[in-house]
Amino acid sequence: MAILRIPEENRTLRDADTVAGYLAAFGIDYERWTPENEASGAASSASSAPPEVLLAAYAEKIDALKARGGYVTADVIDVGPETPGLEAMLARFNSEHWHDEDEVRFIVEGRGLFHIHPSSGPVFAIEVEAGDLIRVPKGTHHWFDLCADRRIRAIRLFQETSGWTPHYTQSGVDRGFQPLCFGPAYLPKTA
Repeated sequence: MAILRIPEENRTLRDADTVAGYLAAFGIDYERWTPENEASGAASSASSAPPEVLLAAYAEKIDALKARGGYVTADVIDVGPETPGLEAMLARFNSEHWHDEDEVRFIVEGRGLFHIHPSSGPVFAIEVEAGDLIRVPKGTHHWFDLCADRRIRAIRLFQETSGWTPHYTQSGVDRGFQPLCFGPAYLPKTA
């Protein structure tokens, strides 16, 4: 279940309904999905199921999201510490940016950290894990990083067949926060 942290207020939210309510105030959708047993099958698990099996297992939910948000395509991203070019890939995600389309992710395995920089209010971070669905609306300033295990597998939905394109803000605000998932070391930098 997602954990939401507002460092400036020294506040952490852990209840799914409370997290969803807080995010909704910023136009961000958050849901918990029950894992689809069809994805695991007898011989494999959702973490090792081929992308087409995962997409088929969640087809009904994906189709509902497509109808609701105008998404035209879905795929599976699978990233781990052994992924070639991982640091270069993360460099595209972990600098503050925004998109011309929504960023929709359903986490199948692993964990990651979305930082959101709203136009009004403090920066907050959402740690997502398996079972979490998040929709960050287009135009929202944010950045993303992996947790310490450097592992995430997620179903992504797109409104354009070409996928998303980041527009970097160059604000530097992302450098004021450690790219770590929650724990004792998660503290905002001080001036």
